[in-house]
Amino acid sequence: MRVHFNSHFLVPLMPSALQKSHAKKRGKKYLEKAGIVQLSAYILPEAVALLTKVSTVSFDATAEVHFRINADPTQADQIVRTVVDLPHGTGKTPRIAAFVPDDLIETAKKAGALKAGNADLIREVEEGKIDFDIAIAVPKIMKDLGKVAKILGQRGLMPNPKAGTVTENVAKTIEALRKGRTECKMDTFGIIHTIFGKISFGKEKLQENLQSLVQAIEEARPAGIKDPYIRSITITPTMGPGIRITL
Repeated sequence: MRVHFNSHFLVPLMPSALQKSHAKKRGKKYLEKAGIVQLSAYILPEAVALLTKVSTVSFDATAEVHFRINADPTQADQIVRTVVDLPHGTGKTPRIAAFVPDDLIETAKKAGALKAGNADLIREVEEGKIDFDIAIAVPKIMKDLGKVAKILGQRGLMPNPKAGTVTENVAKTIEALRKGRTECKMDTFGIIHTIFGKISFGKEKLQENLQSLVQAIEEARPAGIKDPYIRSITITPTMGPGIRITL
């Protein structure tokens, strides 16, 4: 799933006096919402409750979370990658393409895949017809995907066993993805960006989703990472100030 993230999440929280000095760089609405964030960090339930109040847009904003990991991204034994099933989903139903043999095409479509196929679907990708957010594949089709691996890889769509998108159980995987299964992967800066719902979910559902994410990332800690493992956690709406969670 391709997600665009708020560019403000790395901006440290500042006292109101300093915020005023940045008035020319921020809009009036943003500054009003930023004024609600009074502390440098909040415990998780308080942070989520505050998140529902700081969105600066009129539409139903996405709830984003950014984990800064104490890792060296150039070391293979320090890469954090995991998959988590959010109890309340992400608020968005992904468009799924299933690369499967002929006998599983109907199964994939009935489970909710936007499209399913093999040689014909690979041909569409070669032609640049990529209108899906997630691609899954059965293991025996993976060798055929070699010819479009670069195209899919550049878009973050190449099926991968670690992401749970290479599977023998096509229907179960599609259903899980549609319900809210999401992949969390550390980027080249040691940060994990992901989403955990919509602001309209309310604080209870958002809190449960976020707790599931935190637990999954804690459990995915590579042996090569020393303490502290998670340096910081910041949550933010699509547009609005970031809220840091105390560790």
